[in-house]
Amino acid sequence: MFSLIKKSRAGLKNDVLSGLTVALALVPEAVAFAFVAGVDPLVGLHAAFMVGFITAVLGGRPGMISGATGAIAIVLVALVAQHGSEYMFAAVALMGLIQMGAGALRLGKFIRMVPHPVMLGFVNGLAIVIFMAQLGQFKTADGGWLQDTELYTMLALVFGTMAVIHFLPKLTKAIPSSLVAIAGVTLLVNFTSIDSITVVDYLTNASHGAITSIAGGMPTFSIPMVPFSLETLMIILPYSIILAAVGLIESLLTLTLIDELTETRGRGNRECAAQGLANLTCGFFGGMGGCAMIGQSMININSGGRGRASGITASVVLLAFVLVGSSLIEMVPVAALVGVMFMVVLGTFEWSSLRVLPKVPRSDAFVIILVSAVTVATDLAMAVFIGVIVSALVFAWKHAKVIHAVTSIDIHGSKVYDIRGPLFFGSTASFLELFDPKEDPKDIIVEFAHARVSDHSAIEAIDTLAERYASVGKKLHLRHLSADCRLLLHNARKLVEVNVIEDPQYHVADDALA
Repeated sequence: MFSLIKKSRAGLKNDVLSGLTVALALVPEAVAFAFVAGVDPLVGLHAAFMVGFITAVLGGRPGMISGATGAIAIVLVALVAQHGSEYMFAAVALMGLIQMGAGALRLGKFIRMVPHPVMLGFVNGLAIVIFMAQLGQFKTADGGWLQDTELYTMLALVFGTMAVIHFLPKLTKAIPSSLVAIAGVTLLVNFTSIDSITVVDYLTNASHGAITSIAGGMPTFSIPMVPFSLETLMIILPYSIILAAVGLIESLLTLTLIDELTETRGRGNRECAAQGLANLTCGFFGGMGGCAMIGQSMININSGGRGRASGITASVVLLAFVLVGSSLIEMVPVAALVGVMFMVVLGTFEWSSLRVLPKVPRSDAFVIILVSAVTVATDLAMAVFIGVIVSALVFAWKHAKVIHAVTSIDIHGSKVYDIRGPLFFGSTASFLELFDPKEDPKDIIVEFAHARVSDHSAIEAIDTLAERYASVGKKLHLRHLSADCRLLLHNARKLVEVNVIEDPQYHVADDALA
């Protein structure tokens, strides 16, 4: 009992300290994504609090951090530019309803079907995206790169932060190394008057002087000020569907990654519902919506955060910064946060995939590289869609070669082709190559008891086979085809031998029977 209590207290301490570390990194990112979407920074900060808190309490993956994200902001920017922020709030609320529906329909389980090469490509591409996003901190307000002393100071602070994060755990793990690094670099800069860009400088530069603080109040309830009409629904529905899909894909893939890192299992359907409730709340409390954040989740996991208390702490501390502690977060050097994110990049990238690329099948290597490239070029959701589609096509191509026939001569002198394997669009060519109409005897039996006819292309292949044998004056018998197949066959319909008891019952994917 005492060991359990001790372990519980240790876990809570790690969660609280880890959550504090995550909160420090959440602020500039939430502000940055708000600027991307074209809304006030408080809209991003409030979203980070609401999404982070609700998913931490109700979500299906303890230890995962959610908040305002770039993937959501990029989708929203066009809607905000054309129709304003009120339409954005309405779209985010509808997005939440769609995600809650996905949870109710238990669609979260399908993320387990994402192939491993797609996961590797997703992780590697995401690490590259996080790295490239940090390079923007090495630029001046006018878009040029830092030069001379400014650049050297920035690099020194970044590498100093990374060094603390790397070496401190070798001495002690009592306090998260990321938190010590951020606090240490902040004290160093403020007590030695080192000229370095801070969070308040970032705010000023990003808004061109319009915003110089993150201070604000609590989120307030407000129904989106949009006309309740079919026209409004047609405007926001396409955005809401895309937002829901992007948010769930990123969240569930992050959940799967954390499952692997912690050797535990999250609940995808519960996470869908929690994300939906969080975004529905954002829509009525002035937030821009959000989803899981893999960078902050990695900071949390690496800092020892495993329980729900870590996400709750991160969101509550973030809100505290907005309400009463803005001056504290605004003095943090951006270099310290960049150093933390660079360590996240090093920990996120699957370096072992570089070693295995020459050893795995070429198709898997291609999928890993493709998904990584598409993640960098477009977004995570598109990369996963493309990766899954390519993996499915590769699977179909490989199984197209599986189909074969066992041939024999029965007691009546008929040649029997016993087909083994799936007959579908990918295997029809191989199927037709199994037969030799010119050399075969006059009576041919094609046995489908060990095969499955899957689609319209397969039906066409059977009809073609019947034509070939009819053209050389030979008789063809088709055995053990399902009722669906018999209905769809044209040239070969009269050749099918029907056995009601033995014939299989399966459905063919064909619009004619849909």
